[in-house]
Amino acid sequence: MRIRAIVIRILRQFFHDKRTLMMMLVAPMLILFMMSLVFNGSTYVPKLGAVNVPAPLIQKLQDLNAEVTVYTAEEAQKELEAVRLDAVITMNGAAPQLTLEGSDPSKNKAVLFLLQKALQAAVPVSSSQQAPVITYLHGSADMAAFDNFGPVLIGFFVFFFVFLLSGVSFLRERTGGTLERLLATPLRRWEIVVGYILGFGIFTMLQAALIAWFSTSVLGLMMVGSFWYVLLITVLLALAALSLGTLISAFANNEFQMIQFIPLIIVPQVFFSGLFSLDTMSVYLRWIGVVMPLKYGADALRNIMIRGAGWDRIWLDIVVLAAFTLIFMLLNILALRKHRKI
Repeated sequence: MRIRAIVIRILRQFFHDKRTLMMMLVAPMLILFMMSLVFNGSTYVPKLGAVNVPAPLIQKLQDLNAEVTVYTAEEAQKELEAVRLDAVITMNGAAPQLTLEGSDPSKNKAVLFLLQKALQAAVPVSSSQQAPVITYLHGSADMAAFDNFGPVLIGFFVFFFVFLLSGVSFLRERTGGTLERLLATPLRRWEIVVGYILGFGIFTMLQAALIAWFSTSVLGLMMVGSFWYVLLITVLLALAALSLGTLISAFANNEFQMIQFIPLIIVPQVFFSGLFSLDTMSVYLRWIGVVMPLKYGADALRNIMIRGAGWDRIWLDIVVLAAFTLIFMLLNILALRKHRKI
C-alpha cells in the first residue's frame, strides 16, 4: 500500500507538470525527426569550376553527379575564394590542374575521387594526362578532420556551457529572492538586465578567451587568421548564449526545468552549426539555420581559423551575433514584467 501511494504521488506530479510530460514524450520525437531530415538528405554534389576543360571531360564529370560550371580563370578564382566552389579544374597544358578550396577534407576527398574516375573514363590509363597537379587554396593534404570541426566545437562548447550556467545562475537569483528584492527598488528593468549581463559577462568572456587559447595553443588547431578575431567571435557568441540563457530561465521554476530546455534550444543548434553539411539538407530545412546564433559563430570561426578571413568576411556574422544579443536582452526586459510591473 505504501509503495502504491508513492507510485501514485509520482504519477500525479508528472501529470500536473505538463512541461515535464511534454519534454519526455514530445522532445525525443522532435529530435529524432530533425535527425532523420539531416541524415536522410540528398547525396552531396561537388561544385566544380572548369577553365579551358574539354567538353568530353565536363560531360563525364556531370555524368558522375558533379555540378560543373564553365568560368574564365578570374571568375573561377573569385568563386573559389567566396566558397561557392569546391574546386577549379584548369587545362592549360598536358596535365589538368586542380585547385581545391581545401577547408573541408571530406569534400576534398570527394572531388579527388570524382576527378580520378572521370579522367580514367575520358583518357586511356597509360596516358600521363591522368595525373593532375593539385594545389590548395586553404589547408593542405595533411589537414585533419579535427581542424575542420574544431572551430565549430569551440563555438558549441562556449555557447552550451554559457547558456546552461547563466540560465541556472539567473534562476537561482530569482528563486532565492534576490531578483524580487531588486525589483522592489527604483531600478528599471533594463538596468537590472544590463547589470546582470555585464556581471555574468565578465566571467563568460574569461571562459571564451580560455577556450579559444587552449584550442589553438595547446590542442594545435589550425589558425591561419588573427587570434583576436577568434576571441571577438567567441565573446560575442558567449554574450548571445548568456542573454538567451537568462531569457529562458524566466520560464523555468527550478534547475531541472532549465535543463529541460537543452533539447529544444541547444540540440537543434548542433544540426545547423556546420558539423553536418547543410548542402545535403532540404531547402526548407536550411532556413531554420537563419535563427541559430551558433551557425553564425561557427561560420565566422571557420573563416578565420581555416581560411584566414579578415573583417570583410566576418563583419556580417559579428553584426548578426550582436543583434541576437540585443534582441534577447530586450526580450529579457519584457520577461521581467511577469515579476513586477514597472
